[in-house]
Amino acid sequence: MTDFTPLYSTLGGMLIGLSAVILMASLGRIAGMTGILAGIIPPRDAETPDNFVWRLVFLAGAVMAPVILRLAGFIPPFSVPAPPAILVIGGLLVGIGVNFGGGCPSGHGICGLARFSPRSLVAVITFMLATAITVYVVRHVVGG
Repeated sequence: MTDFTPLYSTLGGMLIGLSAVILMASLGRIAGMTGILAGIIPPRDAETPDNFVWRLVFLAGAVMAPVILRLAGFIPPFSVPAPPAILVIGGLLVGIGVNFGGGCPSGHGICGLARFSPRSLVAVITFMLATAITVYVVRHVVGG
């Protein structure tokens, strides 16, 4: 487990917001991770190679930045108290939810709300309610 780190959380949020603004300003694209990932996994729409490249670079940055920051000592040690099988099941459930929700929390919560999208507002409220209910059930009903 990690302790809540307000400074790192604020800086991380600012960097995520900045990346969303830069992507929208430079390429006119929304920084929804699911859409970006879907654009590089076959079969994908017939897009120009440039679209593939920016998507790949964006995803590589999203993966490598925390690794580099962790190695540099900026991210405190953490542990994941769930077995790998639970993480895989959770990932599959999130993927199903993203499909039904028409996008991921990053796309709806960061970019959709910034664009005043009613659909994103409903999606974010749904995500937050589902999260709160899940945490309550796991901590107080199941006893996790």
